[in-house]
Amino acid sequence: MILNMDGAKPIYLQISEWLEREILNENFKSDQKIYSQYQLAEMFTINPATAAKGLTLLVEENILYKKRGLGMFVASNAKEIIINKRKSQTLKGLVIDIVMEAKRLDVSIEELIQMIQDVNKREAGE
Repeated sequence: MILNMDGAKPIYLQISEWLEREILNENFKSDQKIYSQYQLAEMFTINPATAAKGLTLLVEENILYKKRGLGMFVASNAKEIIINKRKSQTLKGLVIDIVMEAKRLDVSIEELIQMIQDVNKREAGE
């Protein structure tokens, strides 16, 4: 992953989102140890405090947990938490944006649903 150092999204959020993707893709499984703040800092050439902030965010969301003296580990229900969070925040936000744009363009709900179904078929290779 390449971080966008010039973007509007803070680096620590990019780190936490990257770790979430790694968990969703099962590159990190439940109760598996993840990278330390120092390993992340070295991997992405960032300040260890920035990496720590990204890790702390995931701890606060119960996606990761700390074992004193051993490091950070993936929570047993981390994948479920991430999926639910992304459904309720990310996906819902995207849907709101799409619906608002459809209204501005005078696209009916039926047309919008058809567009979604067409994209879904294309992505499924039908």
